[in-house]
Amino acid sequence: MSAPSDRRLFAESRAARAQLALAAALGLGMALAVVAQASLLAHVIASAAVRHVDLAALELSLAVLAAVILARALLSGAFETSGRLAATRVMSELRARLAQQLLYRAPLSRAGDRTGELAAAAVQGVDALESFFAGYLPQLVLGAAVPIAVLVWLLVVDPIAAGVLAVTVPLLIVFMVLAGKGAKARANSRWRALALLSAHFLDVVRGLPTLRAYRREVAQAQTIETVSERYRVETMGTLRIAFLSALVLELCAMIGTALAAATVGVQLDDGYLSLQAGLTVLLLAPELYAPLRAVGQQFHASADATAAAERIFAVLDEPAAIQRRPTDAGRLGTPDPAVEPVRFEAVSFAYPDRSGLVLDGLDLELASGEMTGLVGASGSGKSTLAALALRLADPTAGRVLCGDVDVRDLGAEDWWGRVAWVPQRAQIFTRTIAENVALFDPGASPGQIAEATSLAGLDELIAGLPDGLETRIGEGARRLSAGQAQRVALARAFVRDPSLLVLDEPTAHLDSRTAASVGAAIARLARGRTTLLIAHDPQLAARADRVYRLEGGRARPVSDGSDVALAVAA
Repeated sequence: MSAPSDRRLFAESRAARAQLALAAALGLGMALAVVAQASLLAHVIASAAVRHVDLAALELSLAVLAAVILARALLSGAFETSGRLAATRVMSELRARLAQQLLYRAPLSRAGDRTGELAAAAVQGVDALESFFAGYLPQLVLGAAVPIAVLVWLLVVDPIAAGVLAVTVPLLIVFMVLAGKGAKARANSRWRALALLSAHFLDVVRGLPTLRAYRREVAQAQTIETVSERYRVETMGTLRIAFLSALVLELCAMIGTALAAATVGVQLDDGYLSLQAGLTVLLLAPELYAPLRAVGQQFHASADATAAAERIFAVLDEPAAIQRRPTDAGRLGTPDPAVEPVRFEAVSFAYPDRSGLVLDGLDLELASGEMTGLVGASGSGKSTLAALALRLADPTAGRVLCGDVDVRDLGAEDWWGRVAWVPQRAQIFTRTIAENVALFDPGASPGQIAEATSLAGLDELIAGLPDGLETRIGEGARRLSAGQAQRVALARAFVRDPSLLVLDEPTAHLDSRTAASVGAAIARLARGRTTLLIAHDPQLAARADRVYRLEGGRARPVSDGSDVALAVAA
């Protein structure tokens, strides 16, 4: 990963500066404990083995040694805990920012994005950052503090051995850097393979009914096998580099320790060094290399995090699709679309990844308390207009007004609190019917939910279920037909009681009998509300108080029922 991305990851630790500062302080304490433990242990062994001091006389030294060992253990536990707390805080904030960015991004502005890839970044990608913030980042503190403390103390105890060890440390760091470059490249390739596998697998699962209908499920199974094999190969390549790096670091540490031991042996033989000093060097030499080896191990463990960070930061750096302008208009309160008309004035809209305008100077008024129908060919911009009305996107040019207030002067959440959307295909979650209906108003009472389901035409379905509204539906539970799912979506809108209702081809995938039933429920839902109805069904479109045809990026009125049928057919 590039150096700017590395710096960006370090910058993300702002959310947990206190925990990381505590980890740094604990790391310094552990460095001092390492030096004290080795020195005390060398003193006890030398006193007992050479000076033949009675153990009773060493009780104080042994007690202090035990206290230092206990303190080191406690510091180590606290160090790891503080690192994990910091990681948890950073991950929570980063995932919240990522979710907010995805919500505020235009829903159709990046048609090339694959949902599985974004899901991998939001789930596995953010999870992978734990190893970076809980392991690698705190370990860098130990990797710097412990070697410095050890070398400074050894300069006092045995300058010659300290010089030998000081020469080997840069060599170890050089090998770490060389291995790290190869690990980064492999980790990036592995992450791309994982993102591709996640995206393709999700696409296949979503399209299983279509694949089965056209007997293409076997071909897709082979494709998934190919993508999985690529991921396996990349994973094994990453592991090979990690094992090779560990071998090199262990070898360097072993050679460094052996050189220090040889230096100590020569000095002991010549009488230039005491046994206690020699033991101190031998006990501290492995402690010098241990945190450096751990840095290398944590780097490989966090390699996925640094690879995933590029995708996460790419999403976070995208400009928001909707923004509140710095004006005072929003302080006057959010206008009510049920009272004030919603007007599109000279609205144009273009997608970043497409050429040309989808909407071009469009003028349209959604009269308050009335249903406005919108028909047009596929790709004419009907769903785009719905997204603008819902404030899921802002126009490239022109204004969307409610009364005299530009909705861009309002907070998005304030506007969303007054609107409801019923899409072509309702999303049913694995919950009870009541929980699905109350999705946008969890505080709805049982009476409100029952009334909403009745108005949406779900009485017959609920009466035939053993648990009624408490029946679980969705994946792994009772499956609903397309018509039943649309009625659940309508019931959600009834519970929400919106001022502005947007219906995006709600009967597009229903048979004529079911469509008529859903159309009747729509008429009940739209009564007294400002409604935008996007329809392909002439009978449904005819329910609107006025109908417009969208063509060439502009809307023209359709005069009567026969013209509605012709406009829909066209």
